[in-house]
Amino acid sequence: MSMAQSRENSVPIPDMYERLRILQQYKHIAIVGVSADPYRPSHFVAIYMQAEGYDIIPINPRYAGKTLLGKRVYASLKEAREAGETIEIVDVFRKPADTPPIAREAIEIGAKVLWLQLGVRNDEAGEIARAAGLTFVQDRCVKIEHARFFGGLHTVGLNTGVILSRKLEEPKQG
Repeated sequence: MSMAQSRENSVPIPDMYERLRILQQYKHIAIVGVSADPYRPSHFVAIYMQAEGYDIIPINPRYAGKTLLGKRVYASLKEAREAGETIEIVDVFRKPADTPPIAREAIEIGAKVLWLQLGVRNDEAGEIARAAGLTFVQDRCVKIEHARFFGGLHTVGLNTGVILSRKLEEPKQG
């Protein structure tokens, strides 16, 4: 596995080819810290990934026992696993200080990947996960990565039209 240094951190993260492989191989994503508010990024990611065919397992003690996006919400990863849910990727929308215990729980339930969302970085969580054999991604958005690899930057989100590496010239007036 090729690794790249994560921004401002010492724990290496998988390069783009490995992140592509993760999204191709694993289809069951627990979203820790998912919100019921449709304007929150975690909710938007859940909708997008579910629309792209992934099995979403919502994790948030605030909504435990309720239904979100047609799925039962669990208080913890352990509760979801005990209920028979398959969890391969643990996608975390929590503050960095909360991530080491989540890393331990991901290991306990047999997850394959610990993925900390864009803006969430914690080397300790990464070291815990990697020591147990999990793939560790931090400071990356699973939705943006998926859209980047599979051409979905225009669906359920960013209507970019055309992506260029240079600025378009202004149309001439007159």
